[in-house]
Amino acid sequence: MKAAESKNIVVLPGIEVCTSEEIHLLAIFDNLNSVFDMQSLVFSHLAGINDPEAFGLQIVANEFDEVVEFQNRLLIGAIDLPVEQVVDEIHRRGGAAIASHIDRESFSVISQLGFIPDTLRFEALELSSHIRNDDARARFTSFSHSPLIRNSDAHFLEDIGKNTSEYMIEKPTFHEILMALRSEDGRTVCES
Repeated sequence: MKAAESKNIVVLPGIEVCTSEEIHLLAIFDNLNSVFDMQSLVFSHLAGINDPEAFGLQIVANEFDEVVEFQNRLLIGAIDLPVEQVVDEIHRRGGAAIASHIDRESFSVISQLGFIPDTLRFEALELSSHIRNDDARARFTSFSHSPLIRNSDAHFLEDIGKNTSEYMIEKPTFHEILMALRSEDGRTVCES
């Protein structure tokens, strides 16, 4: 967020969480306090210490791309909280819960559970770059109550922006995007 301050870029704070069922979820917030509070919860439920020889260094960098510390927790593992509790914790902090890459054969709510329980209140369902829109509409017709969106799921710099969603909103804010996901007051997610 600090790096984007002098650019024409809006950054929404968020975290990707791997639940005890190994379901990936995106938690997006409107402020840093909420995301740091969510991060504290996630960190308290992680098991294991990172082995840099096996998994590489986990670098924390500042807005100038300077290394400020190394994270010793093993961040690639699942936490010991179930998906329902994680979604509730995201909402308790005022965030948006998004089911990650639902079309993938691993680490998605559908691959891990076989379905999306009606009790899970996702603001959106994310598609990977591996599925076309018409295929997604045909495959996920029973989940029409949640909008389908696309994000980069970037693990490398060159992948940022590879997969995107467009929103019809008044200004680029968390609350406007939430309104678009809910199709409120003329805001909407535009299908690409």
